[in-house]
Amino acid sequence: MRRTLSKPSLVVLTSVVLALVVYTSTLVLAQQRGGRRGPPSGAKPEIEDTQKLNVYADNWFELYINGELTAVDSIRFMPHNVVSVDVFPKYPMTIAVMAKDNADAKTALEYNHTQIGDGGFILKMGDGTVTGKHWKAKSVFHGPINRDMRNPQVRRTDIPENWMTVDFDDSDWSAACEFSEQTVRPKRPFYQHDFEGAKFIWADDLELDNTVLFRVTIDSPPDGSTPKRFPILDE
Repeated sequence: MRRTLSKPSLVVLTSVVLALVVYTSTLVLAQQRGGRRGPPSGAKPEIEDTQKLNVYADNWFELYINGELTAVDSIRFMPHNVVSVDVFPKYPMTIAVMAKDNADAKTALEYNHTQIGDGGFILKMGDGTVTGKHWKAKSVFHGPINRDMRNPQVRRTDIPENWMTVDFDDSDWSAACEFSEQTVRPKRPFYQHDFEGAKFIWADDLELDNTVLFRVTIDSPPDGSTPKRFPILDE
C-alpha cells in the first residue's frame, strides 16, 4: 500500500529543503570571501594622500606626470581659467607640459589676425613644487617672425618624440624664463587659487613664442615631507 504525503507535509518538506540550500550557499560564499580578503587598512592610498595641483595657462595646456597624461585645460581659448586637480605623486617625479598661447597656425596672430598675443604658464602643487627658472623650456612654434604683421611668417620646430616621458633627454633645452605677474597680467581666476611661491614661466619671448614645451624632475617633495609608500602600487 503506497502512502502519499498530505499538502501540509509537502509544504514543510519543501521549506526544509530550501533552508538547507540557502544555508549551504551562504556557507560557501563566506568561505570564498574569507579566501579573498582585501589589503589591510592603510595599505591603499586615500584621498588625503594626494596633493592639490593648481595650473594657470595663457591660454591652454596639457600636463603629464611620469609620462602619464594627468590634466588638460578644458577651455581652449577664453575665458582664462585655473585647472585644479588631485594628483598622487610618485618620486622622482617628472612633470612635462605643452602650453599654447592662442595664435593662428599660419600667421601666429590672434583676434582675426589683428594683434600679437602673449603667453604665460604657472603651476603649484601641494608638496611645494612650483614653476620657476629651474624648469626646462623649448619653443616649437614662433611668430610672427620679426613682429611683421603685414607679411607674417612663422617658424616651427618638430615636437620631439616622447618628449613627455621620464627618460627623455632634455639636456639641450634652455632654462625657462621667468616673467612678472604684472607682465603676464593674469585674469581673475588666478587670484582665487594658491600660487604662492610659483613664478610665471615661458620661453624667451612671451609674445612671439606661441607653443612651448616644459619639463622638470622633482627628486623628493620640496616641502621636506616624507611621502608615504604603498607597496601594493608597485606590484
